[in-house]
Amino acid sequence: MVKIAIERIGTHADCINDPLYVADSFGKDSGTILELVKMSGVKFDAHHNLTTIDPPELIRFGKKNHQETIIERPEENFFELLVRRGFPIRQGRWCCEMLKERGGSGRMVTTGIRWAESPRRKSKRRMFEICQKDKTKKILNPIIDWSDADIWEFHKKYKIPYCELYDKGYKRLGCLGCPMSYWAEEELEQYPKYKALFIKSFERLYKHKVAKGQTEPLKRWKNGTEMFYWWINKKRRKASPEEQMCLAFDN
Repeated sequence: MVKIAIERIGTHADCINDPLYVADSFGKDSGTILELVKMSGVKFDAHHNLTTIDPPELIRFGKKNHQETIIERPEENFFELLVRRGFPIRQGRWCCEMLKERGGSGRMVTTGIRWAESPRRKSKRRMFEICQKDKTKKILNPIIDWSDADIWEFHKKYKIPYCELYDKGYKRLGCLGCPMSYWAEEELEQYPKYKALFIKSFERLYKHKVAKGQTEPLKRWKNGTEMFYWWINKKRRKASPEEQMCLAFDN
């Protein structure tokens, strides 16, 4: 499987003039991809799109262990965007497009996306794809057919470091409060400072909507705090624990 993944990387790298653009989330799958790209010997540059609501342990890990990765900061942080755009929901996830999917235009973007992560990815994702929203962006997923066990075996064999949160029970790492996360409510309880920022931003959003003359917030919630608890509630989200946000691509 390692040999096949390296061959996939090398074959697609030979078809382009620029180095591979490695999308590095600092998670276990990105750690695998980063090591495989190095083993392949192709030219690459790695990028981490800072969402500003990443678990702090993940960012500390990335800065220490993925020093070759460039951390790309957004023009507006998540909380500023929330007040301006409204809260993201499953059917309207501006947060991923504006924060997580930045970069890679005109490039061959290499990711650690795998079928084993969710049934949705199994049915929709392919080893090579073209981005629907930016046709100049090509996507290579060299380990799309790897299982979780394959990932951890690779980490063990090649002594690849990983974020401490995996040892605390986290199976996947991503944005705190993600609208596609079933466990967002529990996650934010572990990060009270982030939870306070969410509530403060929802209060600003509520006041902003009321000031603009919108009547819906007044009908549905008493204040921004109540709006936040409605948004974060696990029962309302109806997401399975395995589901997570998925980019839309052409095959």
